[in-house]
Amino acid sequence: MIRQLSTAEADFEASLRSLLHADVAGDLEIERTVAEILTRIRTEGDAAVLEYTNRFDRLDVSRVADLEISQADLRVAFAGITGPQRHALESAAQRITAYHRHQLAESWSIVEPDGTRLGQKVTPLDRVGLYVPGGKAAYPSSVLMNAIPAKVAGVGELIMVVPTPYGERNSLVLAAACLAGVDRVFAIGGAQAVGALAYGTATIPQVDKIVGPGNAYVAAAKRRVFGTVGIDMVAGPSEVLVIADASANPDWVAMDLFAQAEHDEMAQSILLSPDATFIARVSESIARMLPEQPRRDVIAISLENRGALIHVRDLNEACAIANRIAPEHLELAVAEPAPLVEMIRHAGAVFVGHYSSESLGDYCAGPNHVLPTSGSARFSSPLGVYDFQKRSSIIEISPAAARTLGPIASTLARGEGLVAHARAAELRYES
Repeated sequence: MIRQLSTAEADFEASLRSLLHADVAGDLEIERTVAEILTRIRTEGDAAVLEYTNRFDRLDVSRVADLEISQADLRVAFAGITGPQRHALESAAQRITAYHRHQLAESWSIVEPDGTRLGQKVTPLDRVGLYVPGGKAAYPSSVLMNAIPAKVAGVGELIMVVPTPYGERNSLVLAAACLAGVDRVFAIGGAQAVGALAYGTATIPQVDKIVGPGNAYVAAAKRRVFGTVGIDMVAGPSEVLVIADASANPDWVAMDLFAQAEHDEMAQSILLSPDATFIARVSESIARMLPEQPRRDVIAISLENRGALIHVRDLNEACAIANRIAPEHLELAVAEPAPLVEMIRHAGAVFVGHYSSESLGDYCAGPNHVLPTSGSARFSSPLGVYDFQKRSSIIEISPAAARTLGPIASTLARGEGLVAHARAAELRYES
């Protein structure tokens, strides 16, 4: 069911490339559909939002205003969840908040001996849009992971959109929005929700940045509106890469592979191990435990199409392959993980040791679970408070500094043929 590979095989490189290649069939049709939706949202506003929402979510609503979920409704949802659910949400929120407070950047300035003041002013974004999926599954954890860093950063207003197919609202999602302090919530989703946030309508305010996961249509829409608004990232299917040695528990590793595979059929779960016997034990665990999983059909397709158990020469080679893949989640299920942590350069999040299940990071460890996918961990970072703050440079030149810096600027400007630039500097030191 799940393929087994070895780095000793002559065709391993080709097999690895094939494994990592995501099927993009249908992307052009998605792009055309999304382009049409966004054009209509930009030109027709509420009318287009209403038409698409009624069509795709099987609703019968006459005004976009009727799609807003009130603060009173959020409070009712929070009050209506069970005690254990409330405790879990509150505990996760506390840990996520505590972790992200360490990321707060502050304004700073320095004064040079000649009186020049240079610095950086840090300010939060005014308004952010949060997309929360509501189709195949509902994700209250995504509400917390996206809203809390924004609130810690001091964002002025947080607008959440979440589809409610057939009018069904998920109480945990709404409870999480209440707990995280989301300001306004609209029951819309898909590319039309992204367009409404990006361009604004008579009812839905335009935001400065859109964050949060979604399906292929949402990802395509976010890509297209970038520039009109900021976005967090264009996320691909979820991924986990486990590096394990003989000290690991094969049942634990198999279940961690399942945990990613159950997201959807395109999710990717890969094991790297230098121990062939351990790989065989994991394979046996997969075969034994898969029939017990509620989402076994999704897991089976994911493991068959995009999963692999890979035999490597040693842990050094495993780390080298991990850096090439740059996975969203990397688990180090080895006896001595510390040396491996130092060797890892590219990963969205690194889970260190046998007890560090990736699922704990998804919900309550504290660090953000919105992570770079599809190899983008080579140049991207997890979502954080820094994504909701912007920086402005502060430059206050003293008269003495104008005499020192002016000739430098003048020389460089004239070298570029920009005489007005040069004269702007020269006038200040000539005087």
